[in-house]
Amino acid sequence: MIVRAPLVVPFGDRALLVTTDDVAAAHALAGLVTELGDGGGGIPGARPAPGPIDEVVVGFATVLVALGPDPATADLGEMAAWLGHLVGTDAVTAFASARPDPAVHELPVVFDGADLVAVAAAVGASVDRVVDLLVTAELRVAFVGFAPGFPYLVGLPDELAALPRRTTPRTRVPGGSVAVAGGFASVYPRSTPGGWHLLGRTSESLFDPHRPPHSRVAPGDRVRFVEAGAGADLAPPAADGVRPSLAAPAGPALEVTDAGLLDLVQDAGRPGVARLGVPRAGAADPRALELVNLLLGNGPGAAAVEVTGTGPSVGVVGSGHIAVVGPGAGTVEVRVDGRPVADAAVVPVRDGQVVSVGRVTGGLRAYLGVAGGLETPELLGSRSSDVLSGLGAGPLRAGDRLARGEPARARGRLHLPSGTIAGATTVRVVAGPHARGDDGSGDDRFRRLLATAWRVAADLDRIGVRLEAADGAGPEAGGPVASTPMVTGAVQLPPDGRPIILLPDHATVGGYPVVACVIAADLSVLGQLAPADTVAFVPVDQDAAAEALARYWAARDAAVAGWFPTVAGT
Repeated sequence: MIVRAPLVVPFGDRALLVTTDDVAAAHALAGLVTELGDGGGGIPGARPAPGPIDEVVVGFATVLVALGPDPATADLGEMAAWLGHLVGTDAVTAFASARPDPAVHELPVVFDGADLVAVAAAVGASVDRVVDLLVTAELRVAFVGFAPGFPYLVGLPDELAALPRRTTPRTRVPGGSVAVAGGFASVYPRSTPGGWHLLGRTSESLFDPHRPPHSRVAPGDRVRFVEAGAGADLAPPAADGVRPSLAAPAGPALEVTDAGLLDLVQDAGRPGVARLGVPRAGAADPRALELVNLLLGNGPGAAAVEVTGTGPSVGVVGSGHIAVVGPGAGTVEVRVDGRPVADAAVVPVRDGQVVSVGRVTGGLRAYLGVAGGLETPELLGSRSSDVLSGLGAGPLRAGDRLARGEPARARGRLHLPSGTIAGATTVRVVAGPHARGDDGSGDDRFRRLLATAWRVAADLDRIGVRLEAADGAGPEAGGPVASTPMVTGAVQLPPDGRPIILLPDHATVGGYPVVACVIAADLSVLGQLAPADTVAFVPVDQDAAAEALARYWAARDAAVAGWFPTVAGT
């Protein structure tokens, strides 16, 4: 079991992508890297990873190894050398042979899907034959992605494997639907949009965010569909209902009296769960979140309210300190009991006062933080909400009560530039793993991306920013690629030629080519892009990206000074 060229390639400036011979090799490599990243040993020819590993995610015969955001803890070049050595030894084969046999899951299915008859016609067989083809197939989990717990199953017979995705995806596929498309079979763990052919349904739940190991199936497991007996009526997994209002226990809190356009509790996100198909989520502008927390004396990843466009009004329960940080100083309207107060500054508040966050200018998002941070319920190690999977509390509503943590001493000043710079937003990028044209002759897609003047389209969200060429031109349309693990900042090129820059709630795997990746130091810029903004991509190499990230961290730590209340000399 070996990996084939290219062995290891950068995926942005904080991740590496390894291409393997097949699905089994990818599973073995991912398992070995995970164990060695946790300090494990005992495998001949394998040594522990040279630094912390943030994520290990399996795609279709690919493995993504992502480093954490702090450049002081792990070096991309050292990690690439370590991976290159690892895949050149017999360690992967030795690890695979020592692993226990994969788990086998049997899922009862009622075959009454909306596309069953059409699929039978498409493959030139009877409905009974289609069912027989599926239930006799030995299916394996190639990887998990798209949505939490969504398994991509390989091993379909040729007739079913040849079915493409539907021309027009459905806006809603019920949870529990058993479907096939693009060479894969799967079960939709929850209700989502989808373009696969629906053959049946099961009542088996494949994902539980409240109970480890969360995803019922894992890469490498085997799955068998079993036709349910006559008269069986398998109800689909319970659909997500409207959540009750957030109710904090007695003590300091913020009470939402009026919700803004889109207010979400966000923190540093959910590392280590992308292998389950769960987006990392977290702040769309991590720099602004870090700064509001450092200003208030919190840890940089503490939870705060992410404001999009216009913010909420909240009642203060128990005295304390708040702050609001947006794209720059003077970019957010903030009032306490109707009186204007400064943004990007510590503001003392008393019990019973009302804080109102108005319009964000010069960008799209701002963060309302409180000394002690917000202590809303955690899920998979984070308080964040993501719009793709529906995990977390979701948009705040009037009546929500957000608990506050134990405060530390707030800082005195935040050095934040005023407003934003006029003109196009400059975003630095490195070439992506699919930058070359279809013929492999050169980096045509990357060059065209750099040469085009881009404008942010209206349909942006926390999943991604879609771009359109100002003059209607742009890179060649992107053809499909094998499903590959994705990173925040990846610039995908779909068939319509309009690039999409992935934001924190992106799907963990994707089938569009990645022609470029925004460097880690500029990810915060993406969270402030608004419709009609212009974007200019500037290429840098890996050394320049590493230097920019080091400067980013140094500037962040130097941005706060003194102690509240501010006095001369602090």
